[in-house]
Amino acid sequence: MLGKRIMVLGSSGSGKSTLASTLGKITGIEVIHIDRLFWNPGWVETPDDELDQKIKAVASGDSWIIDGNYSRTLDFRLERADSIIFIDFSRYFCIFRVLKRRIKYHGKTRDDLGEGLPEKVDRAFLAWIWNWPKRSRGKTLEKIAASGKIVYILKSRKDVRLFVKRARAG
Repeated sequence: MLGKRIMVLGSSGSGKSTLASTLGKITGIEVIHIDRLFWNPGWVETPDDELDQKIKAVASGDSWIIDGNYSRTLDFRLERADSIIFIDFSRYFCIFRVLKRRIKYHGKTRDDLGEGLPEKVDRAFLAWIWNWPKRSRGKTLEKIAASGKIVYILKSRKDVRLFVKRARAG
């Protein structure tokens, strides 16, 4: 069904990291959260060339589940992937989930981020999510459609639950 190299894409707040972690537990495949590679303590960004090297190194492996968009490295990951999961939820739902996550993890660091990164939400991040459908969704869908890979598009929480159920069944 999934293969050994799986990409999980979608807007911030769509549940990419949660789904990737769940699939990792089901399959035993290592999960790589790109946010862990990108963000350093204190919310300091990793320089582009260093991030590119890190992503190419992990994507060169035989098996992985990588969650995150980072469009600059999308082509390389698409080349290597066996299958792609695109979570296609509304911006309203994604913003709701980010706000809910902010409350849940207040003063804490989520598992998909490195140490020294307490949960935060600011206007810029909310604007990023709001503008994602117009800025990135279409381009991402075009690239994954042209990739020739197996693509799963999940449009609701029910779709995600059914997908996970099928993954558990093998």
